[in-house]
Amino acid sequence: MIHWLDEVDSTHRYLIEGLKNGTLYAPMGLGADIQSHGVGSRGNPWSGGKGNLFFSFCVEEKHLPSDLPLASISIYFSALVKEVLEERGSKTWLKWPNDFYINELKIGGMISTKIATIIVCSFGLNIHMKPENFGILDISIEPYDIARAFLNRVEEKKSWKNVFSKYKIEFAHNKKFSFHLEGKLVSMADAVLCDDGSLELENKKVYSLR
Repeated sequence: MIHWLDEVDSTHRYLIEGLKNGTLYAPMGLGADIQSHGVGSRGNPWSGGKGNLFFSFCVEEKHLPSDLPLASISIYFSALVKEVLEERGSKTWLKWPNDFYINELKIGGMISTKIATIIVCSFGLNIHMKPENFGILDISIEPYDIARAFLNRVEEKKSWKNVFSKYKIEFAHNKKFSFHLEGKLVSMADAVLCDDGSLELENKKVYSLR
């Protein structure tokens, strides 16, 4: 089931609050035409106007593939979104662990939260408009159509092994990027992608850029 709102401050917060107060139940999806105070990866804002995608969904942990490592659940769901876009002609690729890119520019991202036994994930995509220094999706598609196709893909319960095998193939795109690890700038060129979705870098296991 998908609920679609005209406007909301944050689909992610709205869904979490609904789960906590008992007005919303898993599984379900929640989208909005306009998001005024959305939350992106690493606490960055992710808001925008009509035409872009702002979508959250929740699912019981027991309904996920048995081999899915929960620490890499955002990778799994991001890869499913990428499959939906790719099948419609997009050249979107995934920057580790869960950002959507076209060429060198970010067009969206995924975040996830665990509430008791429920997984809440949210993602946004620049489809119609973009902020400065960001990219925009390279195909024409309605936000609701992406959400619906994505949830259909979730219901298929593809194994982590199946989804991750495709994710690994394009990981080489990440090698040109760097990020900060414990205050030090490190190159992704030196990173090894592990089978659980983590990175092995400087003798450390890294699961996110937070």
